Formats: sequence, structure tokens, C-alpha cells
Amino acid sequence: MKRFLLSGVALVALTTAASAACPAVTVADPQGVAAGAFPQQYELSEFQSLANCTLEFSANPSSDEFNSKIQGNGALAALADRLPSEPLVVAPYDSIGHYGGTLNMLSNATESGTTDNMSVRHVNLVRYSDDLQTIVPNVAKSWEWNDDFTQLTFKLREGHKWSDGSPFGARDVKFWYDNLALDKQVRENTKDYVLVGGERMEVVVIDETTVQFNLPAPKPGLLSHFAQSYAQAFQPMHFLGQFHPDVDANADANAQAIGFENGYAVIAAYYGGSDWMDTPTPMLAHPDKVAGMPASASPTLEAYKVISETTEGRHYVANPYFFQVDTAGNQLPYINEQDELFVGDSEVRLLKLVNSEVDYKSQALNLDYAPLLLENQEKGNFTVDLKPEIAMGTFAFNVTSEDPAKREVFGNLKFRQAMSVAINRDEINEVAYFGLGKPQQYVAFSPPPSFISEEVMQHYAQFDPDLANALLDEVGVVDKDGDGIRDLPNGDKLVLNLQVATQGISIKMVELVAQNWKDVGIDSTVKEVTTDEYRSAQSANSLDVTMYGKGLPTAVILGSAQLFLPPYDTYFDLRTAMLWAEFIDTNGASGVEPPAYAYSMIDDINAFQSAVVGSDESNEIGARLVKTMTESMLFIGTVTAVKPVYHSNNLKNFTEFKTDGGAFLRTYPYRGPQWYLDE
Repeated sequence: MKRFLLSGVALVALTTAASAACPAVTVADPQGVAAGAFPQQYELSEFQSLANCTLEFSANPSSDEFNSKIQGNGALAALADRLPSEPLVVAPYDSIGHYGGTLNMLSNATESGTTDNMSVRHVNLVRYSDDLQTIVPNVAKSWEWNDDFTQLTFKLREGHKWSDGSPFGARDVKFWYDNLALDKQVRENTKDYVLVGGERMEVVVIDETTVQFNLPAPKPGLLSHFAQSYAQAFQPMHFLGQFHPDVDANADANAQAIGFENGYAVIAAYYGGSDWMDTPTPMLAHPDKVAGMPASASPTLEAYKVISETTEGRHYVANPYFFQVDTAGNQLPYINEQDELFVGDSEVRLLKLVNSEVDYKSQALNLDYAPLLLENQEKGNFTVDLKPEIAMGTFAFNVTSEDPAKREVFGNLKFRQAMSVAINRDEINEVAYFGLGKPQQYVAFSPPPSFISEEVMQHYAQFDPDLANALLDEVGVVDKDGDGIRDLPNGDKLVLNLQVATQGISIKMVELVAQNWKDVGIDSTVKEVTTDEYRSAQSANSLDVTMYGKGLPTAVILGSAQLFLPPYDTYFDLRTAMLWAEFIDTNGASGVEPPAYAYSMIDDINAFQSAVVGSDESNEIGARLVKTMTESMLFIGTVTAVKPVYHSNNLKNFTEFKTDGGAFLRTYPYRGPQWYLDE
């Protein structure tokens, strides 16, 4: 069997080793090889120099089989033509793995609770290392900022290929930005992370492997965004471009040839109007058309490629063109396939975990599950780690409710203050979080940086039912009919509709909060709903109270302003003031005009993202942002907490996570492609 040698930028076929074989370096045993410029990985030339060796490459023996299952792929190219000339060399955590097996994964539904699985295969230009502080190369080989952080240049890998074998390069980055992210026909509302202070960037193709972002103002956090976001900074121009009228003059004719109205309809089928990686593929959205389409799902750079999808789940195979290798030269990933099962019922999901039917799960595992999982981990041959959660269970009253009487009450700051001090956070901590959390107010930044004082974190976070009652009386939310329950000022019943998606918040905690509120005369109903139901109702502005985990680290906020822009988060998270966002998006044509403090936060987050992190200017702006957010009480915090991270003991090279949550895209820092199964 031939192996292939990378020397400099040339890939040469060899039948025998031309020089010393490379040591199988791992994080646990570096075998005397010095660390490279970035932790736990090397560029090829760097590794060969440090190890004084020549790395030979070999592929998964099942690569041809995987390739044959990917609709639209031609015959599999030789490994020499599949790897970049400078692949990323990855040091596994504990040992060089072996090929084979299927990673069994569990999600809630098509676009619900899927992020932990998605993050196993995810790639972007860069990523955070597992210290959650160091940004390291990934798809991009290197990057460079100019002095004032208004120009970011990425160098890509020569010879990098999409999963269908087509060349990947700088034009795919520009296509994503110009023709997808900014095109109103593709995405109606432009995301804030592709803008700088509300203004577009300019993406310039320098050459096939060099792409440059020119910014209208400094934004040092742009790199951090690419390191942690699910939103990939590239899409396959060779594939989607044939349906985009600005790229291909025959776009509509190409679309009509496969049964679509126009090119944009095909782009919607493959890419959707979202940057979310797990939107339904044509296999689910257009099953009647898949046979006539060029591929069942868009080509990818990720470690795995989806090959089947139904309402019951998805199945993936290893990407035969993946760009990473281990220190022994084996092309990653090690695990052959992934199987993702959708289970909407939280109790059924818990049963499957207890019965060891899942290899890894972190998302949608609330602390409520921990006692049963911990009790069964030895018998079930799995491990459960309790890890700090960045996001905190948070509540928001709908200040733009469609009901005018509720809007008036919910929009009254004193009402929101009352509902905050009515919450017994110490009780929640003991009962729902086993005393492992910390009661505090929502301050957006998590963990809190130095510019946030303890006084701010405890703003109206004390348990004070007397103050709550007094404030509610002052607002006019009083018991008008003598039934012991407070009514709206106009005499209508006030019963809060608390719809709980357990993917994002503990139902036990919600029940405790509901009881706290009832103790001061505010009635409510608690109902568990699916995540999709919750998100749809939230988007429709039909909920009295929205609730979910909320909070992001500074590194993420530097790249994404979403927590400070109405409606104060994405579709997938906790939002409020939907009609404020509509007013801003439509330039006042519809919606409800936000108060002055909402505009001040928009100005401040733009200034914060442009300031040098840690400077006096940055800290002053950050403190002002938090003060405005906290004092507005748009969001009411509860208790920081821990959550379970579950994995089978058969899953090897699995390292202990530092935190649980989506802020750093869950598994992405922990290098899923170097996992392997030992069964």
C-alpha cells in the first residue's frame, strides 16, 4: 500500500520511508518533542522540524465506502490529492486512535439540542484551545492583524478540499460574506457579527489562499467570533454559486432544471435563511427533489458529512477529504460514522443515557438529571462530570406584549424589580442546584470581568417579599376581587404563562420561582414544551415571560453584540422586547420604539467592541453597559450553576471539559475528530 509524504508544500508518493519515522506524540506523552507555536497541534513543517522526521500519511481503509455514500461525490481521489499540502497535525490527548465504530448521539429534534453533536464535527477559520483562552489555527493556517485592528488577514491551506473534492479557497470566504451573509434575499436581517458598528466590512481576495477583512472601525473581537461561533466564515461557492444570480447568470435556469422556482429557492433548500449549521437539508425539507439535486446536502469542510436525514434523526460518515492528521500521519477523524437520534421527551432521553445507549451528551442535560446519572455511571460504564455553566437561568417579562394591559405592567421597572426580589435564590440554589451555585443578578458577562462589582451583581437580587409586595401595590397590581391573587390595574386576571423548554432551563427552578411569585400574589401556570414550541412562541411575541440560560464570556461579547441589541439574543436563546427589534429593523415603520437606554446600549456595545480589551476606556464602557442592562431589569438572573457532561468510558481521547455550555461551542475546543471508540 502506498503512503504519501508531505515535504514543504509538495506531496510525493513513497513506497518506503525516506527518513526517520515521526514519534507518535500525544498530549500525555510528547516523547521529547517540544510544543509548537500553539497548544496540542502543529503545522506540518513545524512538526517535522521539531521532531526531526518526515511524516508519512495513511487513510481510513473505509474511505472509499464513505465516499460512495455521499451523493454527488465522484470516485475518491488518492490521499495525496485529498489532503492539503500543509495539513493540520493534531496531537491526540492520550493515544493514537484506531479507525472504526459509530458515535451514538442524542438530540431533541431537527434544530433542537443538536449543538453538542454539531460541535464534534465543527470547523471554522480558527478555534479556542481547551484552555478557553488561546485562539489557534484550524481551517486557516495563520492570521495577522494590522496595528489598529481594522484589517484581519487569513492565510488558508494550499490544496484544501471540500468534502466533494472541489478546491476550497479565499473565494469561498468572500462568497459567504458578500452573497449570503449580506444578501437580503438570503438572510432578511443581517447579523450583527458580520458588521462593525452597524457597517459592513469589505472582504478582499488577495490570492487563492489569502483573504482579507477590511473593517470600517476597530473590532479586535472579530477573531474571537470566528473561534467560537457555529456560523462558519465560508460556504462552497462552486456548489451554491451556481444558483446565485450575482455569481452565475444562469442561476434561475440551473434551479429550474432541478425543479425549483429560482436560484434563491435552491440556496434556501441547502443553506436556509440562517447561519445555523443544523437547518434541515433537502433530504428533510425537499425529499421529493433530492434524487434530481446535485447533492443531498451541501459540501462541507467538517469532520463528518450528513448522508441521511429524517424527522427521527440524522446519519453521518467521516469526511474523506478532512484536512487534519494525527502525529502518526493518520487522517482524522478516527470514528467512522455518527448516528444522531432525535428524542423529544426529556424522560426518554434520560432513560437512554442511563441505559448506555449514548456515547456523549452535554446539551439539554440539566442538573435535575445528575443524581440518577451519577448513581448509574459505574453500572452503565459511563462518566458524568459536573461542570460550571456559563449561562444562568434567567427570566424576562415581555415589555412589548401584544396585550396593552400587560405591556403597561411588564414595562414598569418597579414591577420587574418586585418580581426579582420576590425570588428566593438561596432556596433555588439548595433545592435545584444542590448548593453548588451562586445567587446573583443577570449582568450579561459570564464569568464577570473585573469591571463588574459585587454590588452590581446583587442589584435587586436579595430575597425581600415585603419590598416585592410594596412595589406591586405601588404599580397598581393588587387583588381587586378578594381571591388572594393580584390582578392587572384594569381588573383583568393576571396569570403568567410560563412555558418551559428544559433544554435551556431547569423546570424545577421554574416551579420554585412560580411558587415565590405566587407567595406575593402573582399567579402562573407552568407547562413544559418542546424547544421548537418555545422558540416559535417567543418569536411570535406571544409569551408573558421568556426563560432560558443566558450570559456570555467577554471574549464572545467582543465579537458578537447580540446580548445588548434588541431583542437581546438570537432565535435560539432568551429574547425579549421583540417589537423593539422590529422597530429598529424597519427604521420605525412598524414595531414599538425602544426607550432611550436601549439606544445607549447599542452605542456602548459598538464602542466596547472597538476599544482595547482591559484598557481604562474598555472597562469604563463595559461597566456602563452592565449598569444600564442590570438597572433596566430587562432580564432577571437567578443562580449560577453546574451541569452534567456525560460520556461513555468506551470513548477514548475524551478530556474533561472546563465548562459546559454553548459559549465556546460546547465540544469544539476539545477536538472531537481525535476521539475514538474502544469497544
